Amino acid sequence: MAAIRFENITKRFPGVLALSGVSFEIAAGSCHALCGENGAGKSTLGKTLGGIHTPDAGQIFLDGKPVHFRDPRDARAAGIAVVHQELAFCENLTVAENLCLGALPSRGGFVLRHEMDRRAEVMLAGIGAKIDVHARVGALSVGQQQMLQIAAAVSGQARVIVFDEPTSSLTRHEAERLFELIRRLRAQSVTCIYVSHRMEEIFAQCDAVTVLRDGRHVATRSIAGLAEAELVQMMIGRKLEEYFPGHLQGEAGAELLRVENFSSPGKFEGVAFNLRAGEVLGMAGLVGAGRTEVAQALFGLDSAARGRVCVSGAEVAIRSPREAMALGLGLVPEDRKRHGLVLSMRCRENATLPILERLARLAFVKGGEERTLAREYFAKLNVRAPDVEFIAAGLSGGNQQKIVLAKWLASKCKVLLLDEPTRGVDVGAKAEIHALIDRLARDGHGILLISSEMPELLNLSTRILVLREGRMAGELSRAQANQATLMRLMAGLAAA
Repeated sequence: MAAIRFENITKRFPGVLALSGVSFEIAAGSCHALCGENGAGKSTLGKTLGGIHTPDAGQIFLDGKPVHFRDPRDARAAGIAVVHQELAFCENLTVAENLCLGALPSRGGFVLRHEMDRRAEVMLAGIGAKIDVHARVGALSVGQQQMLQIAAAVSGQARVIVFDEPTSSLTRHEAERLFELIRRLRAQSVTCIYVSHRMEEIFAQCDAVTVLRDGRHVATRSIAGLAEAELVQMMIGRKLEEYFPGHLQGEAGAELLRVENFSSPGKFEGVAFNLRAGEVLGMAGLVGAGRTEVAQALFGLDSAARGRVCVSGAEVAIRSPREAMALGLGLVPEDRKRHGLVLSMRCRENATLPILERLARLAFVKGGEERTLAREYFAKLNVRAPDVEFIAAGLSGGNQQKIVLAKWLASKCKVLLLDEPTRGVDVGAKAEIHALIDRLARDGHGILLISSEMPELLNLSTRILVLREGRMAGELSRAQANQATLMRLMAGLAAA
């Protein structure tokens, strides 16, 4: 019997038809993958099931009975929980306060804090997460915040759980714990809907897959007998040819960046490397190794950082992002929503933020020039949005990431610090971003590429630095680098 059946679900937003007549069903107790490019409608469908959106047309059936959810509370009462891709917490509150926010234990109008902490500890223990319930959520890593979402969803005894890109921010160890949790849930007859761009996870965890493209249902297939290339082709509507980066054929140019004895107390120590024009320098390491902290310090976001930094041969002291930008450095941050974009602003405004002074006359921005420039980079990066005037919050994750990249291309920076540039984007957008990184290197930019995806590092990098616990663990040439060697260095094991 089907646990969930979607029948002709349609959902419109201003300027966008997000879902159009989507119909398929999900077997009870199964793990059912939902795939498609960014903007295909996967998250919209999950939010519709979770009561966040109300469909404009169509019907949802739960265990064969039609349901109408006015809000997420209705969906939770019916046994449906959603682990969202984008984190939504009160960052000034503690872990316990966030986990119990919907049902605070109280007596006589006062919150029973001891009981609240106990409930939060039980929720976290249920998924094997060791997080201090008294810690402020804003101080947690993105991965830890994702684990909080999972704990909140699982604790409610839901019969159907939607996992929307659940591993995009998790370490390998955390992801393995999540997979074990999904297996336990299925043994208890819980139905799991798994939204992901990661092919290996889909083929390892799921029984069946539904593909959406441009808001329409393309196919629902059993995983058994389905080839990865066939699934990708259904998702993007074309074959995705593997390519080899062209920048590897050229010679590295002049030195653009040199870092010596770079340190920040409690974050990293003694980091040293150089980056030349035409290079993609990979930076590998486990979560907590200090990779993001190094990039932030180079961009002037860490006043405690010390060491020798040279840009184009001249020693510099970078004390703020403004100074870094003036020297030709750009940073694509790990968390695009918090640090890469102003979500309430238009795409045009986000794309030109670093160069407003260049576009201004007498303190007024020249709107025509700004729109022309934004449209130029939208076309170059194949940004899929109704228009440059569209609000950034309304774009899919992959298109938001392209906007973050567009603003640094528009600023014509020579050194790009890319921190997890393809986190949470689909296979088609990922290939486009990889091709863009290659093109930038061929055009003479220097790229520092921080990534947790080893295939990405191994395919794109000229050479790879490995950090472990804030220190340099090694440097590998392209010829030396492979997954086994990288993992050993990242884990602190001697080379094989």
